[in-house]
Amino acid sequence: MAPDATHAEQPIDSNDLEIAYIGGGSRQWAPNLIQDLALSEFDGHVRLYDTNQDAAETNAEFGNWVQDDPDATAEWSYEAVEDLDDALAGADAVILSTQYDPRDTFVHDLRIPKEYGIYGAVAATIGPGGIFRAMRTIPVFRRFAAAIRENCPDAWVFNYTNPVHFVTRALYDEYPDINALGLCHEVLGTRWHLAMLAEEELGMDAERADVEVNVKGINHFTWVDEARCNGVDLWPLLHELKDGERGSKRFTYDDLKDDSVFNDNWQVTWELFRRFGVLPAAGDRHLIEYATSFIADGQDSLNHWGVRRTDADYRAKHWTPAESKQTTNVEGWMEGEREFELESSGEEFLDILEGLTGDGPYVTNVNLPNSGQVSDIEQGPVVETNAVVRDNQVKPVNAGGFPRPVRSMVQGHVDTIETIIEAARTGDVDYAFQGFSTDDQVQTLTPDESRELFGELFDAEAEFLQDWNVDDSDVLAKADTFDA
Repeated sequence: MAPDATHAEQPIDSNDLEIAYIGGGSRQWAPNLIQDLALSEFDGHVRLYDTNQDAAETNAEFGNWVQDDPDATAEWSYEAVEDLDDALAGADAVILSTQYDPRDTFVHDLRIPKEYGIYGAVAATIGPGGIFRAMRTIPVFRRFAAAIRENCPDAWVFNYTNPVHFVTRALYDEYPDINALGLCHEVLGTRWHLAMLAEEELGMDAERADVEVNVKGINHFTWVDEARCNGVDLWPLLHELKDGERGSKRFTYDDLKDDSVFNDNWQVTWELFRRFGVLPAAGDRHLIEYATSFIADGQDSLNHWGVRRTDADYRAKHWTPAESKQTTNVEGWMEGEREFELESSGEEFLDILEGLTGDGPYVTNVNLPNSGQVSDIEQGPVVETNAVVRDNQVKPVNAGGFPRPVRSMVQGHVDTIETIIEAARTGDVDYAFQGFSTDDQVQTLTPDESRELFGELFDAEAEFLQDWNVDDSDVLAKADTFDA
């Protein structure tokens, strides 16, 4: 069965594009987008909305400042708006890039499960921390979807917010006719790595765009069963490498202590490839949270496979440009304290826009509700596959199914995600706990421990979980760690 295409009724005018940026105070994505737009072939206006109005105003100032750069090729204007409906009114495209202050949320997602022996690497997508991130974000995104339905129902919506599969699913659950794409660069990183292997092992002149893969799965737990570089089949090379020195490295804490947490050694990838015959297509730090056995022995196990934990201290500092390399200090650029060079981010937002306006077809990985593109996962849940982007349409590519063991792993996580989505419709805390209980990381705990972990996380983040019906919850009433 051919999967359904997502399409808008009205075409995009590349000379007068209206973009609503929800989360417009972003400290990473917004500065990247502003630079990409300045170098694009599009002209238009961006309305930045954020609950942190000062941050949105800073980014608006930065966007207008970038337009004076001599290398800017496009004409854009930026404004910060205080009202969500005003930001969305008549928008052609909506960008969603939001999170709560990690000092109040993310640090608990990492710190509290660790006290129960769950040594998650990231806590952004799955596991107890990822699920709580979803629980505090899903209700907000349902409101975003409702506002899009009222103010710009035909807009293209680009979601960069984690956990991508949870929140993109929430958009469609609230507004089934939304034109929303969940976007992530993990598969792009895999294609880049495969291009590097083609250069180093086969002597090819290759870059990411030269690599084609058949990708399928759920965000941060995607798999590849075909890979080519400029038409050359890479599968024999990958099978050779998985059993050689490149695929069999091991590490200690001392080996990794000076590395970036984003450094990817691919050892989890190679091990999963050896076991199941299909290649994972996400960074090891994400894969390791779905394949829980890799973190069974805590830090030693994590480091053994070449992964450094993104700890709570790192996340707390992420909010402050002076303390985080990943957080962009746009004020430093504008005030002349840092040298500014206008450059592309390498993200695919503009490539997709160009495809939608007729400069296509363009093929890339996207997250969309399953309508047949993954053959052995139920229809409805958000899955990640390639899609063809052409004039006013995004059509997912038939990617097939999985070997049975891989399907079992993917399906289990799909069931967890869908349970949380269903629970969020009515704010049913106890049903959400059922989904929480099926998570692979949580299943390493006793039933009492899982209840107490759930209660402690809920108690620590209660300010951000007010859409959930606490008063009717039996599990929270029984949890000693929850202060009702």
